[in-house]
Amino acid sequence: MQSMGATTPEGAVSLRVIRGGGDNSLGVIRPSLRSVSDIMKATSPVQGLPDEVNAYRDLNRVRVARHLAKLGPARWVARKLGLPFFWSELFGRVIRADGMVLDYGLLGVKVVTDVGVGFIVDAFQNIVELETMKYHGIGTGGTAEAAADTTLVTELTTQYTTDSTRATGTTIEGATANIFKTVATNTVDAAVAITEHGIFSDPTVASGVLLDRTLFSVINLASGDSLESTYQLTLTAGS
Repeated sequence: MQSMGATTPEGAVSLRVIRGGGDNSLGVIRPSLRSVSDIMKATSPVQGLPDEVNAYRDLNRVRVARHLAKLGPARWVARKLGLPFFWSELFGRVIRADGMVLDYGLLGVKVVTDVGVGFIVDAFQNIVELETMKYHGIGTGGTAEAAADTTLVTELTTQYTTDSTRATGTTIEGATANIFKTVATNTVDAAVAITEHGIFSDPTVASGVLLDRTLFSVINLASGDSLESTYQLTLTAGS
């Protein structure tokens, strides 16, 4: 009679150290920014952060301040008249290959696109599924955001760790019930100087509908580095 051999369970554990006080952004509270003052604070240097981060925040806040020239008055009018209104916010954290986390804070507040709004209307008609708006793309284009945008200007392709594949984000509720939040991490395998981010309905580069495009000051990533992006879309009710 042939005897049965003994089997021994086997397994493996993979650990990653994240230095610099970093934690998973699903647990990082990114409140919807209620005022111009809130927005400027979210882009301002903070005592205790690395010099690299504070230098970036100081540079990028100038760009965000220009965006407020339109966003601030529009939100004020909506509140005064009791009109429904929505706006977007993009936060970013760089995770270096050695695990160091650099919280760059608020990167921008523009811009929801025409095709993105059309996608939402199509979802109401059950033509498309709104929950597919969860793929985060990054690129190196420098053209200013516009509602007519349908793609990033120069999206990464082979620089993504998985070539031409955007990171898959979460689809969760933000700090309050009227905030849609999605978090994703794009890792690169080549040095890139990224300046733009988009939320798409498809993971493949050159495919899908662009919901939102944000332009920001240059963030340099080396091979093995990642950008963790947190996107929030806030919708307010009318009264």
